[in-house]
Amino acid sequence: MAISLVKGQTIDLSKKENDLTSLTIGLGWKTKKKGFFASLASNTDFDLDAIAFLLDKNGKVANTGDDRLNGSDIVFYNNQRHHTGHVYSTGDNLVGGGGVQDDEQIIVKLDSLGAQYDKILFMVCIYQGKQKGQTFGDIEKAYMRAVDNKGNEIARYDLADDASFQKFRSVVFGEVYRHGGGWKFRALGDGDPTDSFVEILRRYLY
Repeated sequence: MAISLVKGQTIDLSKKENDLTSLTIGLGWKTKKKGFFASLASNTDFDLDAIAFLLDKNGKVANTGDDRLNGSDIVFYNNQRHHTGHVYSTGDNLVGGGGVQDDEQIIVKLDSLGAQYDKILFMVCIYQGKQKGQTFGDIEKAYMRAVDNKGNEIARYDLADDASFQKFRSVVFGEVYRHGGGWKFRALGDGDPTDSFVEILRRYLY
């Protein structure tokens, strides 16, 4: 049974109850429709991106790769597969949709992830949000969820229900981290006015 998370809440990812061969972090969104022609409105210019930072035991990103961040410990739209093959994105959705399926996903092979990675941080940024004057206040529906290898939803964090995000363009949704030989998930819900994950990344560099 899925747990609807609140900011700061943690849950154990139990191997007894869930198949943690892989963990899927799903992102979905739908923009608000405004005006008389709302039924004809399009959200094709409203692009949310799911991003993951792989952190070491010091809570830092040890490898940022080349100038374009490819081949690094960052999984994002221009580097959709981690160099180990154990963390990867299913693709970059440019429009959202708000249907029953996730618009973007990041897959984590928890069982095979190397011990040098102690934590994975997940976030969402509105691409070119500053340029387009967009914030999460324009979102009708947005969520992050954790799903196990059998498709069972373990936890969900509903972003659109949190009024404190109205002026933000980036949100650090949550993190999975090693604990006592297993894994835990923590909902963070830290908003930021930036639309650039690189600005957030600087906080996790050596």
